Amino acid sequence: MGIALVTGASRGIGKATALQLAGEGYTVAVNYHRNIKAATDVIRTIVDMGGKAFAVRADISDEAQVLAMFESLDREGEPLTALVNNAGILFEQSTIENLSAERINRVLATNVTGYFLCCREAVKRMSHKHGGQGGAIVNVSSAASRLGAPGEYVDYAASKGAVDSLTTGLALEVAAQGIRVNCVRPGLIYTDIHASGGEPGRVDRVKSMLPMQRGGQPEEVAQAIAWLLSDKASYVTGSFLELAGGK
Repeated sequence: MGIALVTGASRGIGKATALQLAGEGYTVAVNYHRNIKAATDVIRTIVDMGGKAFAVRADISDEAQVLAMFESLDREGEPLTALVNNAGILFEQSTIENLSAERINRVLATNVTGYFLCCREAVKRMSHKHGGQGGAIVNVSSAASRLGAPGEYVDYAASKGAVDSLTTGLALEVAAQGIRVNCVRPGLIYTDIHASGGEPGRVDRVKSMLPMQRGGQPEEVAQAIAWLLSDKASYVTGSFLELAGGK
């Protein structure tokens, strides 16, 4: 099945996706930024279940680090056949009056530029015109791209809107080169990203507003990502899968 690169794979949705893909037979490249212990724990779990995985450190907002990460994949002896763009950041809840240019640029550097860089390098390796065997890309966006996250994370929501546009454009650009590009848009999922926004209990606070009356689990998102990467979705590209409990 080749290598599946999952960015931000040491926790949350990324971790669940790494475990899911390993169980389906991929060799998983577990990308992490700082927490080598968490990444190592993910790899140990995969190995214990009979899978294959290795760690690749990179801050995806840094082009040099992204290049080095993909060059390390080239030395693994297996082709890159799947990319899950998942790494992302947000900061404390804020209205626009208090957003600094530094904060906005940091969010965009990881959540937008980082996704572009990883897609660029993946296409160079997967595309038929570059000698690749094809592959699939799943971008992890957010329901916030539709809802706007007013009074909380308008900068984060805007970055995910850019991810949606990237998905649409890239899917059309590389469809004839054997690469499918799709997107998942999770809503309220039980991950620690909410702690980064200053409210660890956010999902429980607002879950009653959802039609399904509950938050989602990272594993539910991971299963959707795995389906989009699989041959079962072989005629699916440029699509958006909502995982937001009906909201």
